Amino acid sequence: MSTTDTLLVEPSAVSPTKRIVGELLRSREIAVAVVFVLVVALTTIKSPNFLFSSDGWRDLLLTPCLLLILAVGQTVVIITRNVDLSVGSTLGLTAYFTGKLFSDHPGLPIIAVVVLGMLFGAVLGLVNGLLVAIFKVPALVITLGTLYIYRGIFLTWAGSDRINAGDMPKDFLALGTKTILTIPVLTIVGLVVLAAVGYYLYTARGGRELYAIGSDPDAAVLYGLPVNRRIIGAFVLSGALAGLAGVVYTARYGTVSSNAGLGMELQAVGAAVIGGVAIFGGSGTVWGAAIGAFLLVTINRALPVVGISDFWQRAVVGALILGAIVLDRVLSARQERRLVAAREETRSSR
Repeated sequence: MSTTDTLLVEPSAVSPTKRIVGELLRSREIAVAVVFVLVVALTTIKSPNFLFSSDGWRDLLLTPCLLLILAVGQTVVIITRNVDLSVGSTLGLTAYFTGKLFSDHPGLPIIAVVVLGMLFGAVLGLVNGLLVAIFKVPALVITLGTLYIYRGIFLTWAGSDRINAGDMPKDFLALGTKTILTIPVLTIVGLVVLAAVGYYLYTARGGRELYAIGSDPDAAVLYGLPVNRRIIGAFVLSGALAGLAGVVYTARYGTVSSNAGLGMELQAVGAAVIGGVAIFGGSGTVWGAAIGAFLLVTINRALPVVGISDFWQRAVVGALILGAIVLDRVLSARQERRLVAAREETRSSR
């Protein structure tokens, strides 16, 4: 049997169980999840109230829900080899928009406000997508600009005004504390978003095309993929989810001031990268980004409990992001070497 035949036959000789176990052991998502569990366990050993207090379990699940929603949208954009730095400003602007809807239209149904908030965010995302896809301006530059533009609109609109809990219906504010089987409702909302987007990326043709575009944009164009349409769609989705996060923010905190969402765009990028999403596009999953969001938020909550100063909290997060990027490049380089070696071996056997 030739070497080529061996290469074709050997993979089928491995049992499905061993292949699944091997994939799990190499999974970045599993590694990040293990780190998350260790952080929770060690912090709980240090301070049992971190998990076992009256609000410990609820806060563990509820606090990351905002970042989870943002990270899912950010992941879709990063997969296409772009980035959306405006999501924090979109969240803040939509949160204020949500509060104004309730204060100016007291009888408006909650579901209508949620839909309007997402549509508002989608329009802001559409602006980013059109500028990036049609005018071919780097997403980093465009979204950095719209970050300040949207934040400026927010500050001008809000001024010194703020939305207070008294401006909103009690049923809406109750969503911030309500639970179902000990799981916060807002966390369930985040998990539903995660499942829907994850299913689309994994099964739908459009989802696979997003990965193809991120892997090699020029080849995607030559192959005839609707590159511009997919990129615009990714930014629209990111904006819509940032809009949803704005609605969730308002329900969670019951008040909206001009600093709402400030700095959350970098946290969303960090959560995606820590969760295994390649910053250069073409690979990664929303599941990893979600675990990265939980890890990032939990670390920020855990470090003060164990007595670590604010400076080192930020340093630890920065080290995690740098480590994730370096690991991604190392794994990519190793994979490329293996592919080259396999190609050379196949040629030499002919």
